[in-house]
Amino acid sequence: MQQHLKALSTPDSLALLQRINRGIEKESLRISEEGRIAQSPHPVALGSALTHPSITTDYSEALLEFITPVDTGVESSLQTLSDIHRYVYSQLDGEILWSASMPCVVAGDDSIPVAQYGSSNVARMKTVYRYGLGHRYGRAMQVISGIHYNFSLPTDFWQREWQEAGTPGTLEDWVTSRYLGLIRNFHRYSWLLIYLFGASPALCASFLRGRDGHGLQSLEPEGKTLYLPHATALRMGDLGYSSVAQRDLRVCYNSLDNYVDALRHGIMQPRPEYSHIANGKNGDYQQLNTSLLQIENEFYSTIRPKRVTYSGETPLSALRRGGIEYVEVRCIDVSPFSPVGLDAEQIRFLDSFLLFCLLEDSPACDEAEQDRIQANLSAVVNRGREPGLTLMRRNDQCSLTQWADELLASIGQLADLLDTAHGGTAYRSALSAQQAKVDDPELTPSARVLRELRERNLPFFRWALAQSQHWAEYFRSEPLPAASRERFAREGAESLAAQRAIEESDDISFEQYLARFYAQYEAV
Repeated sequence: MQQHLKALSTPDSLALLQRINRGIEKESLRISEEGRIAQSPHPVALGSALTHPSITTDYSEALLEFITPVDTGVESSLQTLSDIHRYVYSQLDGEILWSASMPCVVAGDDSIPVAQYGSSNVARMKTVYRYGLGHRYGRAMQVISGIHYNFSLPTDFWQREWQEAGTPGTLEDWVTSRYLGLIRNFHRYSWLLIYLFGASPALCASFLRGRDGHGLQSLEPEGKTLYLPHATALRMGDLGYSSVAQRDLRVCYNSLDNYVDALRHGIMQPRPEYSHIANGKNGDYQQLNTSLLQIENEFYSTIRPKRVTYSGETPLSALRRGGIEYVEVRCIDVSPFSPVGLDAEQIRFLDSFLLFCLLEDSPACDEAEQDRIQANLSAVVNRGREPGLTLMRRNDQCSLTQWADELLASIGQLADLLDTAHGGTAYRSALSAQQAKVDDPELTPSARVLRELRERNLPFFRWALAQSQHWAEYFRSEPLPAASRERFAREGAESLAAQRAIEESDDISFEQYLARFYAQYEAV
């Protein structure tokens, strides 16, 4: 890594580090003032969930997703996200946004309306896919919220690095191999992000109603809150979006071919356990297919290699066409202590961490290491703040605190480099804040959540509802300027027109549409 640091310390290279591209996707449940999942349709005033560039829905009609455009500025990205919240609040009637990752009171699957996108083939495909997820894993799992952080470096950065390395092959091949190295290291070290930013150590007992053997404890005698004493991010464990069947799917990130072939196999191979769910007989679609994966998105991972797709193109086809364009980090909890779910300090640390993952040596990963990675992640999810917790580093046990200290020392070199590029000490300050959490686990968000539950003598649901109401008042008290409101209104109207145009242009049946879509996997 030292060689990379030296190369990046030149004025020209430092200028390139000012142009890190980032985008934020933030999910929030739309809820009633009483804290129940909203049963109302996606508000027309927010535009079309199918085509709007910044306001859409995830699994549920009530699970909003806010998307910021690609931006090189930390503060400007957060301002855009804040503006989206403000606009949405100006259009909500008697509803607020849930400010935690683990959901509010869940009254069974019937209380979770599946997202609707209109009458077009692409809209129907999106909804049927969601029906399939509900049948396979239950709908409650699908309304867990998170933050996705999209990260990439500018083309000029890669061009310079490729030329200096003198590696044969194309620039596209080089960029893809470097992002794969980042992803492998991310898997090795992402337990640190779970420890530092995990904010889901507890949940409403209604989430697990009817499920035995979950291993959680009751926080209070009434049993309204379930938790683990040293947990960090239960969202990222077996209670969250996980699949026993998917554990058989060994996805390798040593090459793009390995990755694409593994996911393609998951999409093309039928599974007997899903054969009872209707997938088109007599026009009844309750899932897209009977395979392990309906589409790529069903594969759960903490980070994904991505490329922007063309209309109708599959994500795997896009990766085959042009290689990896950016990575999507998917293991970040929504912070109930921030109005928009994350803050500038967290983003700056993520940038430093991801640069470290890119520049640190990243050998190929084998199945034994994959097992160690999963064991470390599970340990930190469930017991991250446990005194003396040890993790597996290569073939040896290492204390979490020792390993975290060593990682932060290395990541600190990237923080200093970014401070040199931008001026000031914001990146070093962000790193120091994370070091403080390693030194004192009580400073972590997960510890703070449990401390507040006890100090305020509230079950998780009541506490999270109070946090949500607090942030609702925050956004309502600072409305958008008229020009910004008009821009959002215009985008909403344009998105509705775009949805109508898609619906009017459909000229094949849904069955034909699916056949064309899945034919792409034969070619990748």
